[in-house]
Amino acid sequence: MEAAFGGHAYDPHRHDTYAIGWTVAGVQSFDYRGARADSLAGDVLVLHPDETHDGRAGAAGGFRYRMLYVEPRCIRDALGARARSLPFVRPAVTADPHLARAVRAALADLERPLDGLEADGILTALADALLALDPSARRPSRDAVAAGAVEAARRFLDDNVAGPVASAALEAATGLDRFALARQFRARLGTSPYRYLTMRRLDRVRASLRAGVPLADAALAAGFADQSHMTRQFRRAYGMSPGRWRRMQHQG
Repeated sequence: MEAAFGGHAYDPHRHDTYAIGWTVAGVQSFDYRGARADSLAGDVLVLHPDETHDGRAGAAGGFRYRMLYVEPRCIRDALGARARSLPFVRPAVTADPHLARAVRAALADLERPLDGLEADGILTALADALLALDPSARRPSRDAVAAGAVEAARRFLDDNVAGPVASAALEAATGLDRFALARQFRARLGTSPYRYLTMRRLDRVRASLRAGVPLADAALAAGFADQSHMTRQFRRAYGMSPGRWRRMQHQG
């Protein structure tokens, strides 16, 4: 969700989920675990399940924020055997860069639902960042990089660029659960399965654009939901619109 307030926001209340987000603008102030907390623009917030808190503007200009609500079971499932308990991050406000990246990826585009692989990657990143901030919850790891499973996942993604890829299909192809696969994939290839698939789709888009295929047709042929979805991903990857990229190819 995204919300903005110019004074009082919330009376004391509590959730049965993790509430994780960031302050987009202004100063967000609240009482949490017996102390006042102030979140400035760019700060990340972590409110734990069943912890009472309120909310109000901490400055005259009000505040705006985005927040993600994650069921504890999702964090537990994402961590699997790597954690002996749910992580508990004691500071409600943090500037931790790993958690910030995960939160912003989750909340970057509120206008569309998350792709299944995308959601798995975001949840894995959130869970890992929370666990890194609470080492006491960690269980000693004996995991080794599963090279064969990662290679099987890569081949599966290469062979299914244009169609929807379900997490269950990747699990069946590799023998790993989706969260273990996300970690092993990043450890070996430096990116998530969703990001890898997106870049292969963008490779196909660029080939289509060089061949003069219309943008909307190029988007659908590469497996994107529509032209606007493709354009957003193209800008994130290459820093320019697909139309501008195509013009530059023709000029060259």
